[in-house]
Amino acid sequence: MVRRADAEQNRARILEVARVALEESGEATLQSIAKRAGIGQGTLYRHFPNREALVMAVHRRDVQELLDAAPALLAAHPPLTALRLWFDRLAVYGRIKHGLAGALHSVTRDKLAGEGYDPVVDTIALLLSACQDAGVVRADVDAEEVLLLVGFLWRIDLDDNWHTRSAHLLDLVMDALRGSA
Repeated sequence: MVRRADAEQNRARILEVARVALEESGEATLQSIAKRAGIGQGTLYRHFPNREALVMAVHRRDVQELLDAAPALLAAHPPLTALRLWFDRLAVYGRIKHGLAGALHSVTRDKLAGEGYDPVVDTIALLLSACQDAGVVRADVDAEEVLLLVGFLWRIDLDDNWHTRSAHLLDLVMDALRGSA
């Protein structure tokens, strides 16, 4: 389906505004999101027929941005640095996911988790493999184990100290991954 440029701009604006609004409150309404985006409700509903469709689109966009970052980070940095920088992005995604969780029913949450799991594991595998090939991380760890290690990102309290705590915990994960490499 080919969209007009203004329709694409509206869609992108809705997704960005929705991401911020849902991060602030899982109770954000479609009406409040349309108002913040500076569009009418009809425009919002043309793109997203219901709240679940909008939340799913926000989630998918965030996951895709996260996945797309890995090859670019590997191209621009040594593998270990790329892995750590990607973990930082994963931490931000974890924070955003907290906001989205309140916006979804458990069935939708399960669907989102299922959709995102394999691509995230594949992306971690890409980064981890580059690090292992460079000899900078342990050879006896796989991508699913790394995802389990960083699972705290979805459970950490989103208080004023969340960024400092998550950065410290990610440093501990990096130390563990270097282990006896």
